[in-house]
Amino acid sequence: MITKRIQKLIAKYLVNQASFSELDELEQWLKDSDNEKEFARFVKTNYLIEYNLKKFNKDITKLKLYDLIEQEKKVLRLKRIQKYSRYVAAAVVVGILATGYFFKDNIFSTPIEQTPTIVNTKAIVPGTDKATLTLGDGSIVVLKKGNTYQGQNANSNGEEIIYEASKQKPTEIVYNYLTVPRGGEYYIVLSDGTRVWLNSESQLKYPESFIEGETREVELVYGEAYFDVSPSTEHKGSNFKVFNRSQEVEVLGTEFNIKAYKDEVNIYTTLVEGRVVVDNGISKQNLIPNQQSNLDLEKNSIKVTVVDVEGEISWKNGVFSFKGKSLKNIMRVISRWYDVDVIFLDKNLEELKFKGVLSKNQSIEEILSIMKSSTISDYKIKDKTIILK
Repeated sequence: MITKRIQKLIAKYLVNQASFSELDELEQWLKDSDNEKEFARFVKTNYLIEYNLKKFNKDITKLKLYDLIEQEKKVLRLKRIQKYSRYVAAAVVVGILATGYFFKDNIFSTPIEQTPTIVNTKAIVPGTDKATLTLGDGSIVVLKKGNTYQGQNANSNGEEIIYEASKQKPTEIVYNYLTVPRGGEYYIVLSDGTRVWLNSESQLKYPESFIEGETREVELVYGEAYFDVSPSTEHKGSNFKVFNRSQEVEVLGTEFNIKAYKDEVNIYTTLVEGRVVVDNGISKQNLIPNQQSNLDLEKNSIKVTVVDVEGEISWKNGVFSFKGKSLKNIMRVISRWYDVDVIFLDKNLEELKFKGVLSKNQSIEEILSIMKSSTISDYKIKDKTIILK
């Protein structure tokens, strides 16, 4: 069985985030033939990449895998990877044999060579680290690469913002808002040490400082966020709560993801570690790791299911993991990250399913070409609008 440590190593390797020592550790683990099979099984189950899995035990495939690991080490040694390359996705793995993905029929597909129409006067680029910070007095600070910010108890290098615990005990709560636009993402450390990753088109409301002994409360106004909460044992028992539309999530030192976009009628809370209680005012649901609650806003009801956690939170690690998602839902994700509009000329396309792992750093043309090999027949790009046929 693959340990949680090895799972994380594989995930980091697939998205090109593994350090030199982690690559060494993974390589040593793979020298066991049983582990090779576990590796293949894990990748197939969690990443759905065409990996010549049936032939994985053959020497040529193993050698190619080890060669790729060695290549990554050389890149790390030479420091050729630019800072944004932490978002390079599973193309490294795909390159072992060829470019391809498992689609709904699990058949390896080769893209059909056709030239789509592109009338692109406005560049479409992948998202990046950017946000706006609204302070307690209403003033606004633009946070992006190249801009630094120094506040009374917060500082930002342009790519993240970190709050320090106030040296003086606050007597009242002053709220800040961190707003991430379409085509953006941002990382924040709250004053209690809680870490939050915000996805595109999201807004978080939070105190500059928490009042000692009182419940720590933040609000995900809209959008998607991954929380790694500082445990109550480090804050004199103070609980942590996340509020958003129609629900409250009570937390006890844990990691979880909340997806609550304005244009969707469902709120998804996915538990990674620890324990949370989801309350919609009518009923309460206790979640354990690998469970997800689905709050239907129209029916005001909560349904709990077991989900693939890694797929649900892959956005945080620079990857789109689409496992049988409909094109309609996939294009919502794509439109937020690339800041584009999407039009379906054929409404029947909206419900078609697609499976694949894609890099958030890939160009929009690469993303669409991969989909074209299995799901859509053609596409057109006009300015910042994608038209699917």
